[in-house]
Amino acid sequence: MDILELAKKNQQAAWKVLEDTGIIPAWERIRATVHLVGSLQSGLLAKSKDIDLHIYTDKLDITDSFSVMQGLAERLPLKEIQYRNLIHTEEECIEWHALYEDKEMSTWKFDMIHIRKNSKYDGVVERVTSAIRTRLTPEIRKTILQIKFDVPEDILVPGIEIYHAVFVGGVRNYEELERWRKTNPLTDSLEWLP
Repeated sequence: MDILELAKKNQQAAWKVLEDTGIIPAWERIRATVHLVGSLQSGLLAKSKDIDLHIYTDKLDITDSFSVMQGLAERLPLKEIQYRNLIHTEEECIEWHALYEDKEMSTWKFDMIHIRKNSKYDGVVERVTSAIRTRLTPEIRKTILQIKFDVPEDILVPGIEIYHAVFVGGVRNYEELERWRKTNPLTDSLEWLP
């Protein structure tokens, strides 16, 4: 199957999972504003089954955050949930990572970052995602998707590193990406825009 068709199929599956789980409305019930960010939002979801959400509330209330996750755990086939309290750090957030098993027995990872509105990182990833979408040409999109499909299963390369290598370094395949990463590490992905 052509990589563009395969990516399209995987993205359609991701949108269906997002709809079926009702994760966005669950967060909206605590008056949160939910933004889809990352590869699904930018149209660059390839083979990884990751869905990234940034969730904003005026204040970070642990009880509210846990209540949403409790509700999700009670009604969805979640296999694992991880929690990190970063309220009193520069990030001012609560991180939730959950593994969800869909009807086809595929496992999806939800990264739900609950962030205080108007904190330092409010909107940062959204701006990066928007900038990537704006600069995508059909050729760059196909290059990024091909590299993502070519990354070996046992190697983790964050998507942002691939985007940086393609946009800044002119990288066109996985072998070039390996060389690029050795000499051009992306030290602060939140400060980079294409």
